[in-house]
Formats: sequence, structure tokens, C-alpha cells
Amino acid sequence: MNNIKDRIAVIKKEGYALDFGRVFEHAFENYKKIALYGGLVIFVFFFVISLIVFGLLASYLGGAAFLEFFKPENLQVQNFGMNTLLIISAASILIGSLLSPFTAGLIKMAYCAENDEEFHVSTMFEFYKPPFFKELFIATFLLSLVSSLLSTVLNYAEIPLLNLLVSLFISLFTIMTIPLIIFGKLSAIEAIEASFTIVSKQPLIILGLLIVSGIGVLIGFIGCCIGIFFTIPFMYSLYYALYNNILGFESDSNNITNF
Repeated sequence: MNNIKDRIAVIKKEGYALDFGRVFEHAFENYKKIALYGGLVIFVFFFVISLIVFGLLASYLGGAAFLEFFKPENLQVQNFGMNTLLIISAASILIGSLLSPFTAGLIKMAYCAENDEEFHVSTMFEFYKPPFFKELFIATFLLSLVSSLLSTVLNYAEIPLLNLLVSLFISLFTIMTIPLIIFGKLSAIEAIEASFTIVSKQPLIILGLLIVSGIGVLIGFIGCCIGIFFTIPFMYSLYYALYNNILGFESDSNNITNF
């Protein structure tokens, strides 16, 4: 196969075989290599980001207003005004887009683990450099924006079940977007389109893998919730395993950080 686009063209025309057990075992075996290190990195990163966000909010709102805002009764969605909801949505989209290269770094960690390459904290941040950052940011921003707009409309129409189904649909069919950008070196739009094409050929198996993996991740809530930081890497190991089993890697793909 000359390149990833050729492989995607074949998949679009002929489909592909995907074995649930093989992919899950692949993801789990690789997860064991990154669980501890990945969990520690995620925990520290989440802690630092939380301090920064809460610090900015406290500075902006003031101490008393900050504490009042985070009272449980004030965090109910129905108590928020439209302006507040728009600000929260915009902030969520922006933060999610800015964090997408970090997610890509976790998937790269799984790649390194399987290929016996060293990975460090810097591995988590190597996709913040161009041209990867731009493509990851654009892809995440577009998907988050579409999902947020649809969610707002469906919530306004008071159709919560449809809102949930649409969110799941978008998450499922775009699951390969980030791996296609960092491994396949596709642009944001190309990666989104290719992800839809790939998932549409085996949606039930991929959905099953996501559900089982999601349950596995939630097991991390046992143990004062801290354990979830060490089960989250399994999801990124699954993303890598899916890409590897569906698309594979060319023999000269060791240096995946260059377009």
C-alpha cells in the first residue's frame, strides 16, 4: 500500500475484517505497559489544569462569589442563564481543543510501548508543535462545536434521549480522527471524513469495544476515584489497537512525528 489514503480507499470499497477479541486483547496487553506511567501523567496534568482553572475563576469572580457558584444547588443546568451556558460551552470547546494534542500524546505512548521505544513526559506534549497542533485543534474544535450546537438545540426541544444518541453517534464515528492525524498524517477534515468511512464498515464491533472499554475505565472509580486516572489509559490503548488492526503501519513509519 503506497499510503494511508490508498488503504482508506480500499476500505471504502471493500470494507475490512475486525475481530473483537483480538483487538481487545491487543489493547489490554499494551495497556499493561503504559497504565502506571500514563496514569501518573494524567493525574498530575489534571491536577495542574484544575489549579489553573480554579485559580482563574477565583480571581475573576472573587472568593465569596467563587464559593457561592460551586454550591451544588447552583450547579444545576436549569439555574444557568443563556449567557452563562454559552460561556461554559465556549470554554469547554476551547479547552477540549487545546487539550487534544495531549490526548494524541497518550495514543503515541501506546505506540511507543508496543514498539519498545522509550516514552517520557515530553511524549505527551510533542504534538503541540506544528503542523500537528493546528490539525488536532481544528478537528476537535469542529467536532465539539457541532456536538455542542446539536446538544443545545435538542435540549431546547426537550428531547434528551435523542441528544444522547446524537452525542454517542458523533463520538463513535469520529473515534479514529486523532490517530489518523498523528499516524496517517491526514488533515483535520480528511481525518474526520476517513473516520466516518472506517467506522461505518464495522460500527457494531467498534461500539462494543468502546462500551466494554468504557466499563473498564469506570472501574477506576473504585478506590476514592483516584484509580480512574490509571484506567483511562486503556481507552487510548484501544484507539491505538484499532488503528493498528484496521490500517496498520508501513515499514518506514517509525518516525511518525513528521509529515
